[in-house]
Amino acid sequence: MSPAVKRLSVPTRFDHRQRTTVAPAIIAGVGVHTGDRVRLAVRPGAEGTGIVFVRTDITDRDNRIPVSGEAVVDARLNTMIENAAGVRLSTIEHMMAAFAALGISNAVIEVDGPELPILDGSALPFVQLLDRAGFRRQSAPVRYIEILEPIRVQDGDKSATLLPCDRYEMRFEIDFPTPVIGNQVVDFVVDEDTFRTEIMAARTFGFAHEVEALRRAGLARGGSLENALVIDGDQILNPGGLRMEREFVRHKALDAIGDLYVLGAPLLGRYEGVKAGHAINNLLVRELLANPQAWREVTRVPELAMAG
Repeated sequence: MSPAVKRLSVPTRFDHRQRTTVAPAIIAGVGVHTGDRVRLAVRPGAEGTGIVFVRTDITDRDNRIPVSGEAVVDARLNTMIENAAGVRLSTIEHMMAAFAALGISNAVIEVDGPELPILDGSALPFVQLLDRAGFRRQSAPVRYIEILEPIRVQDGDKSATLLPCDRYEMRFEIDFPTPVIGNQVVDFVVDEDTFRTEIMAARTFGFAHEVEALRRAGLARGGSLENALVIDGDQILNPGGLRMEREFVRHKALDAIGDLYVLGAPLLGRYEGVKAGHAINNLLVRELLANPQAWREVTRVPELAMAG
């Protein structure tokens, strides 16, 4: 079971109206790759704004980066977005997952560095941040992306698929040749309650030898046992061990929720990922956008989608 989070007057998830925050909320931490301390403030967004990041440390050109599938320019180690002026921001996926699961349609996020803080390596601190900000329903309807035809991308043994479904479902499978992880699967309805109880607290993970290689390359400077699960051989180095059963695959599902929310709308469809990472997820997003016959925008969902 994940750490408990106090819930603050959360309205029903499926009320079909856009949602933003009530008041500004601030959090600070280090970037996992830069190692630099960064401050983040989430502020309410007007209807139709979408999710917009603002690099407050950039003052000589356009520093606003609206999130979209096309804005993703690098997805090798994390999800990085860029605007037309060349301003970039990386490691947005955990916060995007929190926005997706809590139904935040519109928000402006100010950040004073090139990377969002990694915090504890999960989406839990971002959910707590949004809970502190509070939630406000807006008058405009939510725009959903309904999947009409299967969309699939594959790279070797890694794949990601979107299938028609009357609600948002996700299945994720990983398989690592270590007894610490092995084969793990999760299959669930993507909604706020499930995210809070089963997904949000799952932390990012890596292998000790990979961490050292990244540091030699000038990356992972902010990575530590405080913000990632680290595996060395058949051991987990973190003193407290796992937070929950199958934490590894739950985190991969968390990443996928955030990666798909760059579409700017919740899905009515089933995502199935096998060994997929940020790069495969973004390929899936781009493949969907390149096939407009495979989806449509709707502002109401079937009653069945409200169940579960």
